[in-house]
Amino acid sequence: MVSAVFHGPFEAPTSASLPSSSTTPATFTPKSIADKSQLTMGKAEKSIKATVSNADPSPAFDWRSKVRDGLGAVLPPLLGLALLVGLWAIVSTSTKGSIPSPMETWKQALEVFADPFYRKGPNDQGVGWNVLMSLQRVAIGFGLAALVGIPAGFAIGRFTFLSRMFNPLISLLRPVSPLAWLPIGLLVFKGANPAAIWTIFICSIWPMIINTAVGVQRVPQDYMNVARVLNLSEWKIVTKILFPSVLPYMLTGVRLAVGTAWLVIVAAEMLTGGVGIGFWVWDEWNNLNVKNIIIAIFVIGIVGLALEYALIKLATAFTFEEVRT
Repeated sequence: MVSAVFHGPFEAPTSASLPSSSTTPATFTPKSIADKSQLTMGKAEKSIKATVSNADPSPAFDWRSKVRDGLGAVLPPLLGLALLVGLWAIVSTSTKGSIPSPMETWKQALEVFADPFYRKGPNDQGVGWNVLMSLQRVAIGFGLAALVGIPAGFAIGRFTFLSRMFNPLISLLRPVSPLAWLPIGLLVFKGANPAAIWTIFICSIWPMIINTAVGVQRVPQDYMNVARVLNLSEWKIVTKILFPSVLPYMLTGVRLAVGTAWLVIVAAEMLTGGVGIGFWVWDEWNNLNVKNIIIAIFVIGIVGLALEYALIKLATAFTFEEVRT
């Protein structure tokens, strides 16, 4: 029979009254608690790192995808060039040498570009001087067209009265072939070089006027309402609202104008003579040098491609969006 010993509420129990146990109870101190907490946290941190390293391993270099992407970018253009050269060789063989073969033209191109800036007289200059002269005429004519066409496009798009006034004139004159303006230039300016620049000017101005005017007309009406409420001046409306909104349209017009100008200058120089890539083509035809004519075709195409690429980069830099050809 177990007897229980009862103590008062303020009387400490004696050792005889304490329950017996085979193990001594653990004594916990603040230091031991901190050590065990750090140990537990360290184990948890190691467990998390191991889990993350197992779940998300560092990606290895995928050389197969890199090779596939490289071939996808390079292979299609190479196949296109190979197709062109193959068709060229077939045509050369079928015409029995009337059209030079790709190998013959390549050998002639090496001779032509060995000294592209020679001068042996006013009508005998290297292909480099001819290209530079054509680019100079395009730059002058295109620059004058931009100075006139872009402000005119802003005015026509901004004011309804001017739009109704000039739309019939633009619709009437824009479809006219640029070479039809060449005799007018020869009659007025009394010179071949100013006439060629005039032709570039008249063919370059229409794309810039039309695209700029369309861009102004497509500016959201809410922007114009805010400008009216704030009582902004016309100059601030143009510089702060219209110009940033119209810039993509304007650059598209510039690209079209430059492409048209480079197409037209070759034909204009064939008719006016002098120094230029168009005159060089016509002069080689008079000498029955078909190899140089084919070389000139490739030169014209490469220069046009370089101009187009430069303007695409310019448009991308200013509009902060991808510009597709």
